[in-house]
Amino acid sequence: MSDELPFTGERFIPGAAGEIWYEHWHRYHFVAPLVAGRDVLDIACGEGYGSALIARHAAHVTGADISPTTIRHARTQYAGHANLDFREADCAALPFADASFDVVVSFETLEHIEAQEAFLDEIRRVLRPGGVVAISCPNKAEYSDKRDHINEFHVRELYRDELAALMRTRFPHAAWYGQRPGFFSVVWPEQRPASAEIFELSEAAADAPSAGHARPLYFIVVASGSVDAIARLAPRMSVLADRDEWVYRDYEKVTRAFIAEQKIESRLIDELRRELVATQEERATDVDQRDQAIAEGCAARDLLIEEISRRASFRWWVLLPLRRLMRALKGLSPGG
Repeated sequence: MSDELPFTGERFIPGAAGEIWYEHWHRYHFVAPLVAGRDVLDIACGEGYGSALIARHAAHVTGADISPTTIRHARTQYAGHANLDFREADCAALPFADASFDVVVSFETLEHIEAQEAFLDEIRRVLRPGGVVAISCPNKAEYSDKRDHINEFHVRELYRDELAALMRTRFPHAAWYGQRPGFFSVVWPEQRPASAEIFELSEAAADAPSAGHARPLYFIVVASGSVDAIARLAPRMSVLADRDEWVYRDYEKVTRAFIAEQKIESRLIDELRRELVATQEERATDVDQRDQAIAEGCAARDLLIEEISRRASFRWWVLLPLRRLMRALKGLSPGG
């Protein structure tokens, strides 16, 4: 069996192009400082890339996924990490003892399952007292409604109030973050930044900034049953910069291709227009020539009719011998 996992759109695979690359890697980098020195459970770990990333910071990481094929791949792919193991597990019935982990991470899992309440109950059960959970899911209002988008792998997407209600009954203390991929202009100090800001502009009102980012595509919630656990987490703003500018170059390539296609289309339209004009002119010439030929034919016909009419008269026949005699005297052919 091949160790390679195909990208079907259900699970992110490292190397999958586009915004999905930004979204998935950024979440794990964002949560990495929260897991330092702790025992971590990464639920719905998929290919294992995220579990391996946070294992660099954590005391131990267990990646869990319901797919046996995915778990076999992860065990092979990341076998060199001593503090990392992978377990086959149903997220709504976790095979772990109560209070087994300091941190539970689960990104883009909720929307894929019906048993959302049971899933969150299981997270609460396996968390140690004072432990935290970092969870993400799409913002249905932005992800689906405004984009008129349907993700075939999503079973139950949530609006903010629905997610808040699910979390609140199990983890009453939470810090909310919004995530949205896009193109940004980033200004930063070369020394370590001490603070940050984010604001939005629009083309129609470039002189009227608004604080924050009002349209998260995804929610990331860091929550706990302990108010102190959340209070210790200083609010952070995290910007992932793509060293290779992968998505930007992809958009640039698509844009260039689109412009090139427009130029080709414009050239073809011009050529077709010229051909149409030439055809119309040629047809006009043909019509003129046809009309001239018809006119000449009509004139010849009229002359023939006139001659036939002339020869049909009694006078023409009476004078015929005299005309022939006169022509003979002149040395001409007899004629008519």
